[in-house]
Amino acid sequence: MSQPPPPAFSFSRLAGAALGAMCGDALGMPVEGWSVRQIAQRFGRLDRLVDGRLPAGSYTDDSQMMIAILQTLAQGGGLDSFFLARRFLALYDPARGYGGRIDGLMRRLARGEAWDRVATDSWGNGGAMRVGVLGVFFAEDEDACREAALAQCRITHTHPRALAGAAAQALAVRLAARLGAAGEKPQAVRFVQTLATQIEATDLHLAQRLRAMPPLPFGDEGAARAALRAAYACDVSAAEAAPPALGAFLAAESAEQAIVLAVSLGGDTDTIGAMAGALAGAYWGLESLPGAWLADLENREPGRVAVLRLCRRICDENG
Repeated sequence: MSQPPPPAFSFSRLAGAALGAMCGDALGMPVEGWSVRQIAQRFGRLDRLVDGRLPAGSYTDDSQMMIAILQTLAQGGGLDSFFLARRFLALYDPARGYGGRIDGLMRRLARGEAWDRVATDSWGNGGAMRVGVLGVFFAEDEDACREAALAQCRITHTHPRALAGAAAQALAVRLAARLGAAGEKPQAVRFVQTLATQIEATDLHLAQRLRAMPPLPFGDEGAARAALRAAYACDVSAAEAAPPALGAFLAAESAEQAIVLAVSLGGDTDTIGAMAGALAGAYWGLESLPGAWLADLENREPGRVAVLRLCRRICDENG
């Protein structure tokens, strides 16, 4: 009698999504805003954590807000938006690279304004960049995953495109975790079509951008980079950042290759790297992330070890 597959919600996959996002964030941080050519000319294949506007291995606002989500989940009871907004504010460090809109939003929270009245009608990728861990936490419940992704996004973004980007990233990580647990290889066309169908009621444009995914040459970084960069702007918008991050994952043979490919696309590299890292870590697990990256990843509180502790606590309390 065959054994059932291991659960998609596990410490390895939750910690993989969390630290995969942090690795992609830190790898992409030094080249944020660069072009594909600039990255290639300066680094060739950027596959090591290097200094940028922050020291090598540092994470940005992408990971800082993801850590706030983990802290919220660790309190039990799922995603509490009131508590999460307070964690966003408590962890807020302008030096991490928050945009001016979020800086203003944090000032309003600090003045005591209600968490559900500070968001703006932004189509940016901020709700998607931080949400991957919810895909593992809610791996067994598609509806709960979608609703949690939308709820955390509404604290900072209310535009349908931003909401759809957050839902798309969380649901993509959920699907990646489930496929990884079952030992199944993602089929790119099916994966993309499933995801587009799941989010088209929230925003048809983003669903269409997902369906515009080009054919992906598996394992060929150069060809995949060219295809994805021709198809997407890879900028700060949810519709042009979430699809290429997914494409980098679907084209890769390993977690390392997915993250390196995502960062090499240029543009909003820290965010696209973080999203691809969450997907890769959820699919291949914590053990798949390069040891050199983990060793060099920022470990000031809350850093790498604190994130691992949070993931362990969440799994122990919800397993």
